[in-house]
Amino acid sequence: MEIADADRTRAFGARLLELLTGNVLTMLIGIGHRTGLFEAAARGPVTSGELAVRAGLAERYVREWLGAMVTGGIMEYDPTSERYELPPEHAPLLTGATASNIGPATGSMRTLAAVLPQVERCFVDGGGVPIAEFAAAAGDGLGESWRHVYDEHLVDGFLGRVPGLLDRLRAGAHVLDLGCGTGHAINLMARAFPRSTFTGLDVAADAIAQAETERAAMGALNAKFLVADAARLAPEPTFDVITAFDAIHDQADPETVLRRVRDALAPGGVFVMVDAKFSSNLEENIANPYAPMCYGISLLFCVPTSLAGGGAGLGAMWGQERATAMLTDAGFTVEAVLDSPRPQNCIYVCANPADAPG
Repeated sequence: MEIADADRTRAFGARLLELLTGNVLTMLIGIGHRTGLFEAAARGPVTSGELAVRAGLAERYVREWLGAMVTGGIMEYDPTSERYELPPEHAPLLTGATASNIGPATGSMRTLAAVLPQVERCFVDGGGVPIAEFAAAAGDGLGESWRHVYDEHLVDGFLGRVPGLLDRLRAGAHVLDLGCGTGHAINLMARAFPRSTFTGLDVAADAIAQAETERAAMGALNAKFLVADAARLAPEPTFDVITAFDAIHDQADPETVLRRVRDALAPGGVFVMVDAKFSSNLEENIANPYAPMCYGISLLFCVPTSLAGGGAGLGAMWGQERATAMLTDAGFTVEAVLDSPRPQNCIYVCANPADAPG
């Protein structure tokens, strides 16, 4: 086979090597996160033996891990002292219970990899993969990737950007969170706004069980959780505030869910939908550095979980144009689309047109 542009082929080969290397390093970053190696390394320059002692691990495995960290540009090495260092500029992205720590995201990647054979079969057989399969693969790591995001940004970063919402929650409101997962957002809101009542709803029983455990530990008496399908949400009772964090596009029947949300919204209520900040048009996402990751997660999780329930397979990359159109078709007035604390997400602020003065 004759190659028209050998330089382009070599450049693409280098790109493929970069991708494969990144995949391996992602797995090793996950090991560093789960075993505490990064936290131990952040305490100062260290030999492989000293780091193994700090972390309580086997030195031979730690030494090989360090080799990958150094050659991968994550840590540095001084051959004279045989000491390794996690640069202070790198540490905030690999340590600490913060939204900046990439470690929890590697757990999500491990979950997706565990279910990958089932997704591959869907390419041939069609259908989908039930969300319970992902929950089982995630185990105790279910919901971890969003936990620190909520801790750091939920109240001021997400809710605080919606005009008047914090005042409403402080005064006392009935709040529903759809697709609440392990319920951390609900539990945090319940603690922050004791005059309001909060209900979390999710179809995943394992996630709700974790939510209830955390609720009990936090003593959040103004919160409760339900295992239920959002597409069957009843119009009564109504809620003053309904939220959905990165959840609507995962629904088997998002159109019905949005209509149910509109019907369950009390007069003067607000629907706050946090979702992916992309265009519905592929060509407009090409230059977005977050787009390949989001298309991949959509393929490996969002689409198969929706199709498993006989749904539309909308996917995370439905985009702002389609999201706005679907919200309007469901009967909402989209009052604003706001930036969120995360560049890959935006915040839709929606009201029921029936509330507008006639």
